[in-house]
Amino acid sequence: MRPLRYAINVTLDGCCHHEAGLPPDEESMRFWTAELQRADALLFGRTTYEMMESAWRKPASGIWPGWMDDWQRPFASTIDGAPKYVVSSTLTDVDWNAELLPGDLPDAVTRLKQEPGNGLFVGGVTLPLALANLGLIDEYVFVVQPLLAGHGPTLLSGLREHIPLDLVERHDFRSGVSALRYRPIP
Repeated sequence: MRPLRYAINVTLDGCCHHEAGLPPDEESMRFWTAELQRADALLFGRTTYEMMESAWRKPASGIWPGWMDDWQRPFASTIDGAPKYVVSSTLTDVDWNAELLPGDLPDAVTRLKQEPGNGLFVGGVTLPLALANLGLIDEYVFVVQPLLAGHGPTLLSGLREHIPLDLVERHDFRSGVSALRYRPIP
């Protein structure tokens, strides 16, 4: 069974709004690129899918936008080319190497996990909460930003039960960011 990995940036006070952390640097972008490369497919809710597509989809011209630095292009290429599944009750069609995930969420995700491969990557806020509540997440990666946001959506707010975790890896960045990898304790 391939693991489902949830990874997200989070501030020390638990804020996981995409604009609340430190701006990405070369080291963090290398980390995120490697995380995406560990996955056979990405799993997004509608909001995360649309946000990522608007930022990281390669333009029809085939030329990355001028705002993108050279060190951001490996991440952009990786996410742009990755297969994606989108969970949405409002979208009727997706593209960008994506397909809508049909059916009941727990059954559909369980089917994806049962396929052969290296793993699945899920990002965002709402969908990971639902998956955590269903006990379907096999690994949590929190990239902890050394700041207090004081606002915004918080990490896994609304979780129904405690999930005890075991720290299996830690990577500290020069910027003061720490990437913490946890697995649920059975």
